[in-house]
Amino acid sequence: MAGLRAFLAVASLSLFAASSPGRAQTPPTENIQIGLSTDHVSITAGFSGADLTIFGSLENANPLVARQGRYDVIVVLEGPARPVVVRRKDRVLGVWINLESETFENVPVSYSVATTRPLQDVTDPNSYKQLSLGAANIYMQPADDGDSPATIQEFTAALRDRKSATGLYSENVGGVRFLSQNLFRATVRLAPNVPVGTHKARAFLFKGGLFIKESSAQLEIRKSGFEQSIFRVAHDYSFLYGFFAVLLAMLTGWLGRLIFRKD
Repeated sequence: MAGLRAFLAVASLSLFAASSPGRAQTPPTENIQIGLSTDHVSITAGFSGADLTIFGSLENANPLVARQGRYDVIVVLEGPARPVVVRRKDRVLGVWINLESETFENVPVSYSVATTRPLQDVTDPNSYKQLSLGAANIYMQPADDGDSPATIQEFTAALRDRKSATGLYSENVGGVRFLSQNLFRATVRLAPNVPVGTHKARAFLFKGGLFIKESSAQLEIRKSGFEQSIFRVAHDYSFLYGFFAVLLAMLTGWLGRLIFRKD
């Protein structure tokens, strides 16, 4: 009986040993990492826009998949979220006035995208919706849920169009380039009117159209020099800033009257 137990124990160990190589040979899951050369960007009054470079790498990448070009990367630089009011003007008695408006909460002020290929060639639209990836898939939360869906949709489309027209929402197809099988470089656009604050860089890895992993990093954009001093005073001492702004306007008007008055 003892010999039977020993045989069964050895047989069990043999089966476990036979199955272990199969598990050890399971390829590890791919991962993605990104890094920024700096954690902050300083802009001045003469800032006219710039390209921000983000470097990244793939971990445990399959060489065959990489050679076949079946890895895709989408990099997003998303600005701070703030409330936004969208107004619609209509002509009444020959005068354009604001008749309707819609307020949206927590809207990214800026949203720049860089991709290896056109978005429609990377994955299907449902995947973008699930990931809230792309300017068209950002959820704009209306402050008043009682408005009709048609009205909300109309103002949402107008908000996206306005952001795109001012360069705050942009898309750079081909802005992500692989430097090797594992390393890539992404270029995202900073608009001239890019907002100050904490921006979030996010990288999405796709393999054969399937989402695999996501990585993120933070970037601080701030004003520098004299503009930063004014910006800080306006936020920390808003009453004094408003008082001096009104005083300066009155003084400028008074000087203008003296210089350009007709005797």
